[in-house]
Amino acid sequence: MYTVTLKKNEEKRLLAGHPWVYANEVAKIEGKDVQGGVCRVVAADGRFVGQGFINHQSKIIVRILSRDERVIDREFFFKRISAANEFRRSLGYNDNYRIAFGESDLLPGLIVDKYADVLAVQFLCLGADVRKEMITEILVELFAPACVYERSDVSVRTKEGLPETKGVLYGALPEELIIVENGVKLKIDVANGQKTGYFLDQKENRERVKDYVRGKRVLDLFCNQGGFSLCAAKGGASEITAVDISASALAAVGINAALNGIDGVTTVQADVFELLREYKREGRTFDVIILDPPAFIKSKDAVKEGYNGYRDINTLALKLLASDGVLITCSCSQHMSLNLFIDMLRESTLRAGKDARIAEIRFQGRDHASLLSADEGQYLKSVTLKLCADSSR
Repeated sequence: MYTVTLKKNEEKRLLAGHPWVYANEVAKIEGKDVQGGVCRVVAADGRFVGQGFINHQSKIIVRILSRDERVIDREFFFKRISAANEFRRSLGYNDNYRIAFGESDLLPGLIVDKYADVLAVQFLCLGADVRKEMITEILVELFAPACVYERSDVSVRTKEGLPETKGVLYGALPEELIIVENGVKLKIDVANGQKTGYFLDQKENRERVKDYVRGKRVLDLFCNQGGFSLCAAKGGASEITAVDISASALAAVGINAALNGIDGVTTVQADVFELLREYKREGRTFDVIILDPPAFIKSKDAVKEGYNGYRDINTLALKLLASDGVLITCSCSQHMSLNLFIDMLRESTLRAGKDARIAEIRFQGRDHASLLSADEGQYLKSVTLKLCADSSR
């Protein structure tokens, strides 16, 4: 087993609960083992800090598994995955949810999502990847799924020295996979859909839409497969326009609407920025606008540019709201903190010439609960703004 000795004082963040050791924090590495194996981490004075996966090729050289010295074996992972699932089931999750959320469930680099009787998995670090067969066996034992499908086709793996890959690990992928979310049927494409097939992290935020849409004209921007649009239809919206630049996403909206007997969703294929400017020129307005764009900020270096993108699109959306309208706006950019997001919304309302109140601040679903000690896991922000009537200035 390797023993990783940290530089002086570098243990403080780890002892406070952060799960990563960065390569530049390490003073020396002693012993021999395989990459992806379990190593010991000690402070400069020899105090034990934890055990974790080691990978010399990664800037995150160790991912902490345990704060105690213990055997890290199949039983260890079986108990960890079981505990993660039991937490979700205790909250009422059943048909579709995130079973395991990596470091937030003390399972570094492992993502497991449940879609009915199909499990979609990602192995995002070397330590998880070399245990792929064992973890798959555990998932089959615990859940008896029809299929375990790998969606490790994500660029973050290259930082671990791993290729992107996807495919069946167990069973056979059904020709048609339907889940039920918030009483809405959705067809899921595990093999080719976004993330592991769908954005499960917005489930509870989509359900919340019903409180704002009854009898209202709704504009759903970056609609993807139509989760927000269909929840708006279920909530009694009078008119729904779903916009995305992807033809396949809009085709999925149509399929999902038909599955639910909903015929009141109009789809528009367009660049959202350009469409909002066009709607402004036409004088169109909406009562509720849902804005759920992809991450505009991919790294710390892109914060300024991404901030401007969020500001511009929120300003455009605010200008299209009716006098007492509602904007439900989201950011899934980890590097856009909640405080920075609120600052951006203040600037956007000023530029739009509106006065607004914060009705709600929400985050990712409870099945995506994040470590209090690691900001990296808290990435999704959703803010609901209610315009003050006759607030234009």
